[in-house]
Amino acid sequence: MAVIRGVVVVVLALVVVAAAAADGAGECGATPPDKMALKLAPCASAAKDPKSTPSSGCCTAVHTIGKQSPKCLCAVMLSSTTRNAGIKPEVAITIPKRCNIADRPVGYKCGVLLC
Repeated sequence: MAVIRGVVVVVLALVVVAAAAADGAGECGATPPDKMALKLAPCASAAKDPKSTPSSGCCTAVHTIGKQSPKCLCAVMLSSTTRNAGIKPEVAITIPKRCNIADRPVGYKCGVLLC
């Protein structure tokens, strides 16, 4: 009987660990959007001025994150890190279009904003 209880406890522990691991994977996988936002440092000026042309470094970063996950890109552009840096989300969301990224998620909703 003690062996069966031990097996049940181990199985339950594995289920809890698996559930916790699944919850730990957010929009950007294991990397939190606030940390992923640091990769968009080349986009700082483009994210503040909707009329500016994003740099090639900015467009590369946006393309890389967007290709990984459109949800991640939206989460990054709406993250507290970008807001704390003075980035306007409604301007940042326009960067994929200004970079002429053909495979951008047109009409994809980032909260109430559109990419």
